[in-house]
Amino acid sequence: MSTELRNFLAIPYDELQEMNLKAKKQRLDRVAPSKIQDDRLKYLADEGRIKAVTVMFSDLEGRLHMLDYDKKFLLKSYDNLTFDGSSIRGFTAQRESDLRLGIDWSAFYWGPADVFGPGKVMVFGEVIDKGGEPYAADMRGVLKGFAEGLYKKQGYTLNAANEIEGFLFNGPDAERTYHETGKFEYVNTGGYYHSLPGDPLRTFIDTTAEVQRAMGFENEKDHPEVAPSQFEINYNYAEVVAAADHIQLYKLICRQVARNMGFTACFLPKPVVGVNGSGMHTNVSISKGGKNLFWDPKGEEKLSKAGWEFIDRILTHGNDICLLLNPSVNAYRRLDPHFEAPNQIKASAVDRGSMIRIPIGNERSMRVEVRSVAPDANPYLVMLSIFKTGLEGSTAKIKNLRQAERYLPDNIYKALADFRKAEWTSELMGEDVKGRYADLKEASADRCPRLLGTFVKAPEVQYHHDVYNQYLWNKF
Repeated sequence: MSTELRNFLAIPYDELQEMNLKAKKQRLDRVAPSKIQDDRLKYLADEGRIKAVTVMFSDLEGRLHMLDYDKKFLLKSYDNLTFDGSSIRGFTAQRESDLRLGIDWSAFYWGPADVFGPGKVMVFGEVIDKGGEPYAADMRGVLKGFAEGLYKKQGYTLNAANEIEGFLFNGPDAERTYHETGKFEYVNTGGYYHSLPGDPLRTFIDTTAEVQRAMGFENEKDHPEVAPSQFEINYNYAEVVAAADHIQLYKLICRQVARNMGFTACFLPKPVVGVNGSGMHTNVSISKGGKNLFWDPKGEEKLSKAGWEFIDRILTHGNDICLLLNPSVNAYRRLDPHFEAPNQIKASAVDRGSMIRIPIGNERSMRVEVRSVAPDANPYLVMLSIFKTGLEGSTAKIKNLRQAERYLPDNIYKALADFRKAEWTSELMGEDVKGRYADLKEASADRCPRLLGTFVKAPEVQYHHDVYNQYLWNKF
C-alpha cells in the first residue's frame, strides 16, 4: 500500500532525545500528576500526526503487554479503559474479569518511527480493580504506592540502575524454534569488550544504544560481554518505578531491533551451558533531600550504617526472595559458582560470587549491588522485594551474617519451598498474590525435568514466561 498520502509522526533522533529528556525531568522533579496529564492531553489533541497511543502494562510474571488505542478514542475515554483480566496470566479469574487501565502520564515516551512505526507514542498504564483501587497483582502499582508512601512519610527517594545482560542469536524466532533445533546459534564469537565495527553484534549494540539514547535513557557504556554473542548496554540511575520501566523498555527495544535485523535478543539467564550466563545486577541507593543515605566516608567500605543494615536484611531473607529474583527453571543454571555466579548469601566488596557487592563509590554514586538477579525477573517485583526487604525486613541472629557459609537454592523447587513457607513473602506480596505467583512458577516448572542436567532442555525454553507463546500458555 502506498504511503505517499500518509502523514504520520516521525521525529528525528536528536529531537526525540530532547523531548524524552524533558518528560523524564518532569517525572524526576515530581511535577503534579494533574499538570503532566493536562500537558499530555493537550499535546495529543494538538498533534494531528499521531494515530494511536500504545499503553503498556506488565503481568504478575513480568511479561510486557501492549494495547494500541486510537488517539481520538483515548482522548475521550482515557479515564475508562477496560480490558479482560482473565486473559492475563496471574490476574483475575474469569468470573471477575473486568479490569481498568489508568494512564501514568508521567511515564510517556516518544519512540523512533523506524523501530516502533510512525504515528505512535507510548505510555505505561496502571491496572485498577472494579472498586477503583490499584490492582493487587499489578506489581508496578504496588511498587509505585510503596515508593510514594516512603517519600511522603520519610522523604526517601529510592534509586536504582540495572546492568542487563542478554544474548543475540541467529534467526528471528530462535527461542520459539528451540524445541526443533535443540541449540542457539551465535552471531559473534569475538569475546569480552571485543567486537569489530560493523559485525552483527556491534551493529546490534550500536543501534540499540541509539534507540535508548533517543528515548531518554542517558546511556553510560555498552560492550560485548564475556560469553560469545553476549551484550550489555548500561544507562543512568532513575527513581525506582522509572528504573523498572526502563528494564521493560530495554528488553522491548533489544527484541525489536534484533528482530528487524533477523536475530533474537534472548534474556534467558543461561541459554547455553559451558559459558557465562546473563544477569541483571541491580544497583540501589536511597536519598533524602538530595543526600545519599548510603554514603559515609568513615564507614566500612565507605558504606553507611544504614547501608549495612539494608544489606543485613536482604541477606537474612535471601532464600525467601530468591524465587522473585530468579523466577524460572533456567535461572538456576546461572547460579553456578564456576562462572562467577553470585550464589553465596554474603556481602563483599571484591568477591563476585557474593549475592551482594559493595562497589567503589563516592558521595553521589555510593550504592549496594544485588548480583543474584536474573534478567527474566519481573522488574517491579525485583525492586519491591529488594527495597522493602532492605528497609522493613528482619535481621537474623546468625554469627558473622555477612560472610556466613550460606547458599542460594540450586533449583526452582527448593526456591519455591522457601518462598511458600516464608512469612516475609506473605507480608511482601499478600497471601493471595503470593499464592498465584507460586502456582504459576510451579506450573511451568512441572513441565520441565526436575533435574537440570548438563544441557538445556527444550521445555526450559518452551515454557519460559519470557518466551511469547500464547498457544502453550493456554494449556495451563
